Amino acid sequence: MGYRVVVAGATGNVGREMLNILDERMFPVDEIAVLASRRSQGTEVSFGDRTLKIRDIEQFDFAGWDIALFAIGSEATKVHAPRAAAAGCVVIDNSSLYRYDPEIPLIVPEVNPEAIHGYKNKNIIANPNCSTAQMVVALKPLHDRARIKRVVVSTYQSVSGAGKEGMDELWDQTKGMYVPGQEVAAKKFQKQIAFNVIPQIDVFLDSGDTKEEWKMTAETKKILDPSIKVTATCVRVPVFVGHSEAINIEFEDFLDEDEARDILREAPGILVVDKREPGGYTTPVECVGDFATFVSRIRQDVTVENGLNLWCVSDNLRKGAALNAVQIAELLGNRVLKKG
Repeated sequence: MGYRVVVAGATGNVGREMLNILDERMFPVDEIAVLASRRSQGTEVSFGDRTLKIRDIEQFDFAGWDIALFAIGSEATKVHAPRAAAAGCVVIDNSSLYRYDPEIPLIVPEVNPEAIHGYKNKNIIANPNCSTAQMVVALKPLHDRARIKRVVVSTYQSVSGAGKEGMDELWDQTKGMYVPGQEVAAKKFQKQIAFNVIPQIDVFLDSGDTKEEWKMTAETKKILDPSIKVTATCVRVPVFVGHSEAINIEFEDFLDEDEARDILREAPGILVVDKREPGGYTTPVECVGDFATFVSRIRQDVTVENGLNLWCVSDNLRKGAALNAVQIAELLGNRVLKKG
């Protein structure tokens, strides 16, 4: 006997990826419902070799359904997640709405699986920000060995993190650079994204940080350890899919780069590609469609006591969103619901 599963936001990038991953990982689904707003009702999406028709989330009754994967944004989640939770359906939410609620667990299964039992508080589990998810997967095994004091991270985030509109804008602007009369002005992003980088993701806060940078700090503390100091600079780059991060880590204890490499090779969810030769590292193009968080360029930082540098790359639509949500569903099933 399997699960009755709902995917809300099934017409979007993340929702479609959730359906792909549920199928790829052979999640025990007895019945599945795909939801979106009323204007998408009747649209068809693929689930394995099946075609499913979108249903109107406004009219959907969540009673009797086990798990709902939400990828519909904070405003719609605010309306429908409590409705689903009250009906007894456990919500795994990809928006930022519940991430900072102390009563709602924020989970990366490779990092803090024990937090899964906190779902009982509100019948809701939060999925972290895409840039945080891949980083804490890389940090966790190193933290267990040498205790992390401080992290300085610079991100190189793909346009898919801004949804289909972001991907379309990069595509259209790039074409427009070569075709006179087809130039495209910045709309989704603050400045031209084609052949450019933009050091702003989300809005600016009073501190001078952007909200994306604040999220990485707050979420790392909640998921991994509140004592870790994190400072981030988040940058949008003209890459379609795949987030990259240059991470500088300062530990309480000395950790040799070779030992760090061995630890990461054995850690769940990580694939180390680290050869000190041209091309001996992973780039976003190579990580697309993969489940792993890739780690490269592992090396000592001699400018601080007990320092390491590393390069971290992951498919943000997968580990940064859809894959992590499905892994949470697997964790919930294995440890709590125990069906399938």
